[in-house]
Amino acid sequence: MNLKLVRLTGEYKEQLFEMLTEWKNDIIINHTDMSPWKIWANDFHDFEHYLKNLDTKEETKNGWVPDTTLFCLDKDRNIFVGAVNIRHYINDALLKTGGHIGDGIRPSERRKGYATAMLALALDECKKLGMNKVLLCCDKTNIGSAKAIMYNGGVLENEVKVEEDGHIEQRYWIQL
Repeated sequence: MNLKLVRLTGEYKEQLFEMLTEWKNDIIINHTDMSPWKIWANDFHDFEHYLKNLDTKEETKNGWVPDTTLFCLDKDRNIFVGAVNIRHYINDALLKTGGHIGDGIRPSERRKGYATAMLALALDECKKLGMNKVLLCCDKTNIGSAKAIMYNGGVLENEVKVEEDGHIEQRYWIQL
């Protein structure tokens, strides 16, 4: 695997459109997860608006914390295989569910080891931000995410029931 995390620029517009179009179709057909949610916060077809509003610069009144969204580029194939949203710190809501990192792999690239590799790259970014301990959360039924988190040093702290829909979310800590 020849991967790197990149900030979205005009250079990657085609890769973004290709990945999100595939992903959106899978969401519609198979009702799959939309993680990281941040890549769906705005319509990617309006690329300039999407690009301008991808990262949160400062904490907002509705609870958003500063974050950075990066895309995982497979350099050999020149395609995006996934995305990560790194929250620079977490508030009380993110401490309960959500954590420091939201991540996801596009449907056609799942179960190939990309999540584990992408998470390792994201943890390097967390170190650059000065973090020494990172919280990651995943749905209890998402075995692939749990394995990627544990492979990267995640230790399960507990499981919590998410009030909105009643699913169980596992909370893992990784010491950097």
